[in-house]
Amino acid sequence: MTVRLLLWNLADSKTTLDELRAKLPDLPEGDHWISDPPTERFGLISFSGSVGGLERIRDLIGKDPELGEEFELEPQS
Repeated sequence: MTVRLLLWNLADSKTTLDELRAKLPDLPEGDHWISDPPTERFGLISFSGSVGGLERIRDLIGKDPELGEEFELEPQS
């Protein structure tokens, strides 16, 4: 299974974390929006392989994520 991590820095974006929260699209089960208000960072952890609604988030923030990584989930013993 692939895990996708996307992170944006909102300090120099077109929106605030509160404005963004009010307009977040629903995610598939198991996926989660994440935030760190003190550092003004916002992101997504996706396990579904389908990251719908990202175009809307990019438009609200005004840029692509600063970090976009994919990891393979390791099986548990």
